[in-house]
Amino acid sequence: QVQLVESGGGLVQAGGSLKLSCAASGTIFSISTMGWYRQATGKQRELVANITSGGKTNYDDSVKGRFTIFRDNAKNTGYLQMTSLKPEDTAVYYCNLWLIKYMDYWGKGTLVTVSS
Repeated sequence: QVQLVESGGGLVQAGGSLKLSCAASGTIFSISTMGWYRQATGKQRELVANITSGGKTNYDDSVKGRFTIFRDNAKNTGYLQMTSLKPEDTAVYYCNLWLIKYMDYWGKGTLVTVSS
């Protein structure tokens, strides 16, 4: 029913910036919570940030003040603006869309590599 496609990942030096995009198909985007998660090699997947349909945002402490999550419902697209990147931010970043227990969707991920 829903397909999510991430883009914008790549290689960046420490201190640099990167903007990730999540393009969603389907009709539930505007009423769903959209989130970004990441998974580093050997680590569990963790929440980076999310934003509700009403615009309420939540960030992991490790990215507060550096990352900004926002959405454009007219374009069915979510974003993660990342600044002041650190090597420890290196991970595969995944887009998530959640409405109810049985409507929980994930993209394939985009790799972000931050060099020191």
